[in-house]
Amino acid sequence: MKLEPVVVSLLDTDLYKFNMDQVIFHKHTDLCGKYYFKCRNEGIVFTPEMVKEINAQVDHLCSLRFQKDELDYLRSIRFIKNDYVEFLRLYHPIRDYVTIDLTEKGELVVEIDGPLFSAMQFEIYLLEIINEVYFRMAYDYEALRKSAGERLDEKIKAMNEGKYTFNFAEFGCRRRLSREWEDVVVRRFITETKNCVGTSNVYLAMKYNITPVGTYAHEFVQMYQGIDSIPLAYTNHYAMKDWYAEYDGDNGTALTDTVTTDLFLLDFNRSMVNNYSGVRHDSGDPFAWGEKIIAHYKKFGVDPKTKLLLFSDGLDFDHAQELYDYFHDKAKVSFGIGTFVSNDTFVPPLNIVIKLQYVNGRPVAKLSDVPGKSMCRDEQYLEYLKRSVAFRLDREKE
Repeated sequence: MKLEPVVVSLLDTDLYKFNMDQVIFHKHTDLCGKYYFKCRNEGIVFTPEMVKEINAQVDHLCSLRFQKDELDYLRSIRFIKNDYVEFLRLYHPIRDYVTIDLTEKGELVVEIDGPLFSAMQFEIYLLEIINEVYFRMAYDYEALRKSAGERLDEKIKAMNEGKYTFNFAEFGCRRRLSREWEDVVVRRFITETKNCVGTSNVYLAMKYNITPVGTYAHEFVQMYQGIDSIPLAYTNHYAMKDWYAEYDGDNGTALTDTVTTDLFLLDFNRSMVNNYSGVRHDSGDPFAWGEKIIAHYKKFGVDPKTKLLLFSDGLDFDHAQELYDYFHDKAKVSFGIGTFVSNDTFVPPLNIVIKLQYVNGRPVAKLSDVPGKSMCRDEQYLEYLKRSVAFRLDREKE
């Protein structure tokens, strides 16, 4: 079964990939990264036919180049700089950086290994490919599409009837049912409701003339763990410092949970609180997190109503509404909602990730506010990171 190309534009990715890559291009071109794929669902089996199609899709991906109108669009984003866009004119995905295989048990094995500024770009493209190939080849796609359409109708109807009053950005690239379906979702939300304020998908933002949304991901903070001169418990400090230097206060929503929110707050000092427009939640109890962030702002005499709380951890509309009702009088509130809008069918979505695991040969790890979200291939290093974080938290506790 040969499918149509899953990725037809190199803009078909999350905005934060370009944001992070621009910082790496300007400051850290010496870093090399190694990424690994993981499927968190139990009992998912990939077939040799699926792997053959995934490889063919990656071959096609690596034949793509940025087109002039795409480069012009990136140049129009206020914080994307011209020299980086000129680099992208020369850039293309390099096939040698990606290996894809299958175990005897049907587990998909994917590795990305190369210069970080190039290797990091593969993550979203590969997740888009893996998702679409799996759902088209494992199920009756038209039945899935019909189910997704019925559920989308219900969501839009509920919004227009006033059940949901929050604003959100569509964050559905990585786990979407298909390229075609994400396009439908974004188009319908922006034309049929007043609730959708943008999308993380840069191609769809360009196509529909809406705001591309995103700042940075966990991998951006993780990569500083691979720099010899930086103490492990201070990676947030150096990441935020480089980010601010690159964007001069623009593009400023900080992610709190790469090495726990408690550690993040030690580095989110008066200067950073003022420099950043808000923070993003991606693990742990969102209500407790929000209260902790609000208390932190108040400690520095900052009105939380001037700052953004962006929630993005596996949300559906009901949960988002609960959070909005609780926080909207206390701070600015917005949401990034992904799989619930881009892959909501009668079949459970794949919970798949591709995570940075080594930088310049050194292990790195995400140490989130929920232990189950941590991912590291070196248990000894993970324990060392935990001890480093605990030591600093204990030494600098109030």
